[in-house]
Amino acid sequence: MPAFAPIPLGQRIPGSPHAVSCSLPTMRDVRGYEEKDPAVTKHLTSGYPRFVVHPFARRLAEHCTVTTPALKDRVLWLTSSGRMACALAAHLGDSDAVQPFSHDGLHGVSHSRASADTFRRAKLFLQNLGGFLSSREAEDHLVRLGLLAAPHPEETYAGDGAVEIRRHLRRAFPGTTEADLLLANCGMNAIWAAFRAVADLQAARGRTVWLQLGWLYLDSICILQNYTATPATDYVYIRDVFDLTALGRIFAAHGARIAGVVAEVPTNPLIQTPDLPALAALCRRHGARLLVDPSISSAWNLDVLPHADVVVTSLTKYTASEGDVLAGLAAVNPAGPDAAELRRRLAAEAEPPYPRDLARLAAQIGRTDAVLAQIHAGTARVAAFLETHPAIGEVFWALSPASRANYQRLARTPDATGGMITFTLKKIGALEKFYDRLRLPKGPSFGMTTTLICPFMYLAHYDLVTTPAGLAELAASRLDPDLLRLCIGIESPEEIIAALAEALG
Repeated sequence: MPAFAPIPLGQRIPGSPHAVSCSLPTMRDVRGYEEKDPAVTKHLTSGYPRFVVHPFARRLAEHCTVTTPALKDRVLWLTSSGRMACALAAHLGDSDAVQPFSHDGLHGVSHSRASADTFRRAKLFLQNLGGFLSSREAEDHLVRLGLLAAPHPEETYAGDGAVEIRRHLRRAFPGTTEADLLLANCGMNAIWAAFRAVADLQAARGRTVWLQLGWLYLDSICILQNYTATPATDYVYIRDVFDLTALGRIFAAHGARIAGVVAEVPTNPLIQTPDLPALAALCRRHGARLLVDPSISSAWNLDVLPHADVVVTSLTKYTASEGDVLAGLAAVNPAGPDAAELRRRLAAEAEPPYPRDLARLAAQIGRTDAVLAQIHAGTARVAAFLETHPAIGEVFWALSPASRANYQRLARTPDATGGMITFTLKKIGALEKFYDRLRLPKGPSFGMTTTLICPFMYLAHYDLVTTPAGLAELAASRLDPDLLRLCIGIESPEEIIAALAEALG
């Protein structure tokens, strides 16, 4: 039997209620998901947890609004902590009678159901910062209230999950102590905490400018665009990750005002690796702090901490390889000039993971090396197939010629590539036919034991692929709106290749 059976629209990937992906099997489904078409959304059992409020959290919020008279006819956002609720309330301001909520161990913010703008701003804030209530915490509250019979059965670690996770992480971050490894409830919250810690520290020195090196993941871009001191002047986007000469000119002109640089190593989705040692030397010379995100290939594969002030990464990818845990990490370089102060500030900013999430992650983390070995073997073979297929346009992966040397300089072993491959189709307008015919699992996220493919720009930047101005912005950054992101799992590479070949015709 083929390895890949069709997965119906909206079904969770994997089958756990805490799954971080869901099936979007056709381009019509992708568009319907983005446009909130009821014909599509009615089939969704869940979605990526920072973009889709988890069904457990929705059910719990509905219970609170029914049982609390003051919440009648109001929208309630349940947050990861009381601190996050206060931050959300402050962000929304006094508009539309925003009210804090705290009851029986739950925290959040409510507002009038009639205000679409407040709804949009609240959701985006919690998405950008990783501030939603954990699905497992919501599940535990539902069980306590008698609204669920029992938590979903799953393998968990019996001891202290945080200690076990850090014990394994120190292999990827040699020379660090537990205090250097700050766990967060998701990767974006780790990025937010690191950005906030560095921004506040550097602002006291008159440094408020932030540089974005290359195209970053959606919410990383949003943080830099929206939360720098004065975005119009304090946010600078450098399109070409390889143009250190241009970067040097920016430092020469504004070095005394530059607070920090955010770089993905490699970038998402073009999988480009900048010359990280040279970038780090430039930042050190001018007093800027360097935040490095290696999530695309993972810190298990890349030794980036010696070059960074803080490494920020998603542990949802590769570490939680079953695809059912949100978690993040901010690792402080103990040799960095502000290490002690950054440790203190990060500890105050990061949202701690829920204990059951830690227990689930701790049960999986010991399998990371074995999972990565299978992913790497498959990735090289699938990349080779795509690079030689006549219907394929461009192929991007860790060992693409443009930045192979930069990547290999950081890789822990020659085959440590991570599982991501992005590619384009030569024929204009071929995306829909190819995507709809393809038998591979289709949904957001990556770094799972399950192979996943998605039309990445449609899911991350639908506003850009559907407007002339957006398409122009993508073109300026050399991003094809029809770019496909394929993330290799542990299935047979022959089966993956066979499915691709079948859809390519």
